[in-house]
Amino acid sequence: MTTLEGKVALITGASAGLGAATATLFAQRGASVFGVARDADRMSEVFADVPGGRYSSVDVTSSAACRQAVEECVETFGRLDVLVNVAGFHQMRHTTTMTDEDWERDLAVNLHGPFYLSRAALPHLLSTGGNIVNVSSIAGVEGEVYSTGYCAAKHGLIGLTRAMAIEFTKEKLRVNAVCPGGMPTAQTTEFAAPDNADWDLIMRIASPRGFMETVDVAKTIAFLASDDAAAIHGAVYRVDNGKGAG
Repeated sequence: MTTLEGKVALITGASAGLGAATATLFAQRGASVFGVARDADRMSEVFADVPGGRYSSVDVTSSAACRQAVEECVETFGRLDVLVNVAGFHQMRHTTTMTDEDWERDLAVNLHGPFYLSRAALPHLLSTGGNIVNVSSIAGVEGEVYSTGYCAAKHGLIGLTRAMAIEFTKEKLRVNAVCPGGMPTAQTTEFAAPDNADWDLIMRIASPRGFMETVDVAKTIAFLASDDAAAIHGAVYRVDNGKGAG
């Protein structure tokens, strides 16, 4: 089993869904976990199952808040080895009805946040020989209906991953991404679909084998964050229950 013993991990989106599953699994595998999300009340429930974990209410769309979160993590645990950018936002809008605010929100959470956090974390990660795992989506490698902003942001996050990987080829730092398929989280079970939505198109998010559990993706993130993945850099892993096989 992959071990994360002795590592300090900052995990965003840790109040629910994949972020919560990742924080819990990392703690089970020996990591010291610092979770960030906007909802402190929900994080208090999650972190009841994260031994030794700490958390902070953070809006990842704020550059200043991201810098503060990284500094608070380092002040708490003395170092930073892993940054996992899980926090995401997915709203369903037809392109013709998307407002400027809709578009900007998709980019702010799904792309700007990971950049702000990565930039703030880099000095610490370079000093520890650490790594970054970005959570993109299958929407980052293919199109998804009623998700123009989300797809654009998640494609951008893969570009960010690859560009940073090239920049740090000569450093010990590693940067990778995972692209989950459909999971039974709030974002996939509480879609507010547009009026007269084509549900045949919407359900293309799911594999013919059905939705995965969040822990299935968390295990891949844990592997990429571990020393077992020391030779993996600039990779983009689809974790989609076979959706991309056909």
